[in-house]
Amino acid sequence: MDTPPSRSLPDPNADSSSPRFIADAMLGKLARWLRILGYDTRYDARADDHELVRLARAEGRILLTRDRDLARRRGVDCLFIEDEEVEAQLLQVMRDVTLSTARAFSRCVVCNEPLQPVDKAEIRNRVPPYVYRTQERFALCHGCARVYWPATHWQRMRERLATLELGAGLALDHQGDHQERSHR
Repeated sequence: MDTPPSRSLPDPNADSSSPRFIADAMLGKLARWLRILGYDTRYDARADDHELVRLARAEGRILLTRDRDLARRRGVDCLFIEDEEVEAQLLQVMRDVTLSTARAFSRCVVCNEPLQPVDKAEIRNRVPPYVYRTQERFALCHGCARVYWPATHWQRMRERLATLELGAGLALDHQGDHQERSHR
C-alpha cells in the first residue's frame, strides 16, 4: 500500500505563526501533548472522518491522522502521522510544522481552553492546603474549571520536551512557563 504524503500543501490564508490542529481517534495522546505545548488541538474520539474533515476545513486546522485514506483527502491540510509511539508522533509534528515550546502549559489538557492566570487568594478553597501553602502561581481553565499550578513533575515534563526539541532541531524557550498540575 502506498504511503500518503506526509503533509499536503499548507493553506496560504492560515496564520502560520499559530497552527491549530484536529486529531483523529487514534491520536488522543498526541492531542494531549500538543495541548501541553500550548497548541489549540481539537480531539473527539467519536468524530467520524467526514466530521474531522469538515471541522478541519471550517476552522483552518491541520488534520492529524494515522488513517492513510483520510490523509489522502483533497482540500484539507493534513499531516499523516507515521509512528505509533506518542513521542515519535510529537517529534514528527514538531519537525513538520516547526512548533516551539514558548506557549507550553498554557492550555487545559482536558478541554483545550486557554488557561488564565488567577490570584492565589481566588483559588484557596479549590486546591489542597499543602499546594496552597507551597505554590505561588496558579491558572484557571474557564472551560472545565480546573486549577493548574507548577508541581513536582513539571520539571520532568520540561526535560522531556527539551529532549524532543533537541531531536526536532528546535530551541527550548523557557518564557511563559506555566502550570501543569490540575485540580477540580
